[in-house]
Amino acid sequence: MNRSIKIISEICGFAKRLTFHVARHTFATTVTLCNGVSIESISKMLGHTKITTMMIYAKVVKIKISEDMAALREKLERGKKGLSMAV
Repeated sequence: MNRSIKIISEICGFAKRLTFHVARHTFATTVTLCNGVSIESISKMLGHTKITTMMIYAKVVKIKISEDMAALREKLERGKKGLSMAV
């Protein structure tokens, strides 16, 4: 599998050496985590028996933190509006 990934990366002109592990890590962070999939689900998809295994090498991408904080801010603002209407 690593040989196939190497051939594909050469065809695409990638400078970084790609391996199955790099592809798996990219899937876990960029493809799933950045698109709102929960860490619990990603951990199961990767076949981990413990979520702590996923937590060790899954980096939280900065854009994901920003998106999560924006979503929280929006929920809190909606909550404030709901409270002011109820009073």
